[in-house]
Amino acid sequence: MYETNYHRPKDLAEAQSLFASAAEGRYLAGGMTLLPTMKQRLAAPSDLVDLGRLEALKGIAVTTDTVTIGAAVTHAEVAGSSEIQAALPALSALAGQIGDPHVRHRGTIGGSLANNDPAADYPAAVLALGATLRTTQRELAAEDFFQGLFTTALEEGEILVSVSFPIPSRAAYAKFPNPASRYAMAGVFVARMQDGDVRVGVTGAGQDGVYREASFEAALAGNLTPAALDPLTVDPDGMLADLHGSAAYRANLVKVMAKRAVAAASG
Repeated sequence: MYETNYHRPKDLAEAQSLFASAAEGRYLAGGMTLLPTMKQRLAAPSDLVDLGRLEALKGIAVTTDTVTIGAAVTHAEVAGSSEIQAALPALSALAGQIGDPHVRHRGTIGGSLANNDPAADYPAAVLALGATLRTTQRELAAEDFFQGLFTTALEEGEILVSVSFPIPSRAAYAKFPNPASRYAMAGVFVARMQDGDVRVGVTGAGQDGVYREASFEAALAGNLTPAALDPLTVDPDGMLADLHGSAAYRANLVKVMAKRAVAAASG
């Protein structure tokens, strides 16, 4: 066994101070990844700094063109928010597909994004919608935030505070979940933005994590229908391969999920 000091700070300043003074500190949000990792003895932080109850990380705000969600808002709150359902229903639907009820009621959007699991759902929406991520230090564009498997632009001690999503004219998310974990083996978020641009975010399939599928975006720009993707194929080079599916299988799943998302968005 090993000792871990647990801290519940009263505000962001205290949270950062506690983290800075720890020998090997870790921030705790929902704990859906960190706690199982600790149980398996793959992580042994000296201190856990719990961010889950900080008011600065809570709240949902919707304007005419933006949905802003606090980093400590749970998946269940995103899925159940009537404001998000009205303004950006694709995001609520995505959140409702994450894990099981226990995960949805404990896991947070900020924890998921900061962890940047290659099979997580939110990164596809963040990238496809061109969201802005606000931290205790700065604002980051989605393209600058994700930097490979389990890697983000967050610096040591930096805390993700909120995520702001531009409201698209149309959007939808489709994923093929692993039957055991419910993680995406391939998940595709398709969005037509208010300026007419079409953006496609893919999660669960790429070796480098979430990415945009440029060929799909070009094909859908003038024709937001599943048929527009018929002539296209996804190169299996760069796709993940494991016991659940080969690279070629995942490449095919990306196209299938993209067509389903387009059908939902255009319908």
